[in-house]
Amino acid sequence: MIELEQITKVYQMGTVEVHALRGVSLQIDQGEFVSIMGPSGSGKSTLMNVLGCLDVPTEGSYHLHGKDVGQLNDRQLAGIRNREIGFVFQQFNLLPRTQALRQVELPLLYAGVGRGERHQRARAALETVGLGDRAGHKPDELSGGQQQRAAIARALVTRPSIILADEPTGNLDSRSGQEILAIFDQLNAQGITVIFVTHDREIAAHSRRVIRLRDGLIEKDESL
Repeated sequence: MIELEQITKVYQMGTVEVHALRGVSLQIDQGEFVSIMGPSGSGKSTLMNVLGCLDVPTEGSYHLHGKDVGQLNDRQLAGIRNREIGFVFQQFNLLPRTQALRQVELPLLYAGVGRGERHQRARAALETVGLGDRAGHKPDELSGGQQQRAAIARALVTRPSIILADEPTGNLDSRSGQEILAIFDQLNAQGITVIFVTHDREIAAHSRRVIRLRDGLIEKDESL
């Protein structure tokens, strides 16, 4: 499903070139549960941005579902981000005065989905993450774990094939973190490919495969 071949990413910082990725090649199959680990500066966030079509590599090729991502224009990339990939971040990125149901509906609004279908799919996504009874609540009326559940529902509502999660339990206590991990287990069991970016060994151990980066290269790629 995901094929990266000799991906490099160079950022120009004034007169200095920063080599964030130095030739990364990997494959991720449909339905895998993968963690990407590495110290600060290893390239893991850059790799996530490339996988999520938020950034384009300097060199190398990225094929997603057989499509050469490098040949797509901005509109086509936006379409992939909206339809194929759900994003979950450490910061929940919820709108402060907006009810959970409306938060979850937003990706469908941008996709041009009609009001009735938006409402139905958003409510179903909230039910999936156990927030069906909190649809009318705003973020300040939800716990941290509930806010992350709402963020996961928002990622799910477009029915993506991939969920990219950047430190998804980083702002949660251990109990809430375990509940969020259980949701990701459930989603992966339904066939969704889950990719974590994390520095937490316990979180990584929850996945089935760990890719370790160092200095922009894959240091180790192991199945658990």
